[in-house]
Amino acid sequence: MEPFDIDMAAFGKGDERAFTKVFNHFFGSLVWFSRQFVKDEQDAQDIHQEAFLKAYRYLANFRFECSFYTWIYRIVTNLCLDHLRRRKSRREEQSVVVDSSGGEMDLLSNISDDRSMANPERELERKLLGERIQEALSHLTPRERMVFELKHYQGLRLRTIGEMLNTTEETAKNTLFRATRKLRANLAAIR
Repeated sequence: MEPFDIDMAAFGKGDERAFTKVFNHFFGSLVWFSRQFVKDEQDAQDIHQEAFLKAYRYLANFRFECSFYTWIYRIVTNLCLDHLRRRKSRREEQSVVVDSSGGEMDLLSNISDDRSMANPERELERKLLGERIQEALSHLTPRERMVFELKHYQGLRLRTIGEMLNTTEETAKNTLFRATRKLRANLAAIR
């Protein structure tokens, strides 16, 4: 995201223009980020709105030890984790995500195979592999899955992930290690 000049004083005092400017600036990226985890457009928008209400409410607690960008993403990350924890018992797993342009994309059908229709056996293998991966991911804790996806799907650094989760880089690294080890074990067991 490009640098953004935020008038924190005006934002914190409830200046409607400052709030609207900040809200709109982060809208697309935060909703997209949330949607990658909660898999639902309306839930992602709700999380975005709740994050800004929390940011506004607790702006006095913002200590400028990190950037506003990191702080708002930390709030969104925590709200996503809370949402995933509440939803875990239902175990909703979808391979359909919303891409950066707002269109739906099936991750499993995004695997390049020009001959998939001509080769039903290969198509079945691809489908089974996707199901195995989703099954293995479902055995991770919400925090492990969050760290794994932030690192491998979002390409974030462990230090940034640690800041977003309000923990250390070392803790994020250990969580990623555990998640990767669990995924390998789960994928081997599913065969």
